[in-house]
Amino acid sequence: MPISNIRYQVLRLFADILEYPTPDLVRQAKACADLLLVVNPKAAALLDGFCAFVEQTSLTRLEELYTSTFDLQVVCYPYIGYHLFGESYKRGAFMARLNEGYRAYNFSAGNELPDHLPVVLRFLALGQDGEFSQTLVREGVIPAVDRMAQAFGSNSSNPYGQVIRALLLVLQEGE
Repeated sequence: MPISNIRYQVLRLFADILEYPTPDLVRQAKACADLLLVVNPKAAALLDGFCAFVEQTSLTRLEELYTSTFDLQVVCYPYIGYHLFGESYKRGAFMARLNEGYRAYNFSAGNELPDHLPVVLRFLALGQDGEFSQTLVREGVIPAVDRMAQAFGSNSSNPYGQVIRALLLVLQEGE
């Protein structure tokens, strides 16, 4: 399988992992870690820690951790535009541009805001490597995910910090 196809699968799995936890989270995390071994062993090692945590943790506890990590701590909101622009009109303009770009590729954010990290990762996983996608990754996704990683800090015990750091490595490698 070509590396680019693996990269797209990895992005799709990261999108799944960064959604509200489901009973499939263990399978999704393991599948992502396995694919990462091929394209980025350092990211795979980070995700292995998350996999171990998920295997040993109840779904209820995972849901609580997800909510406290991404919904209650402003610095870790999973919205790219928020990390880039805060709650300003610039975020609204950014989301409008995202919607325009998505429409050009017949992609929909569904019921979620267009700058929601899993939505953006699902779009990127479609493999549309044009200027829109490249600019989105370089000027939007990487800076926002980097800020999220910094918010966790290097010594954070929160396992989602490992996921964010692994994602950042994958995104930076593709640039």
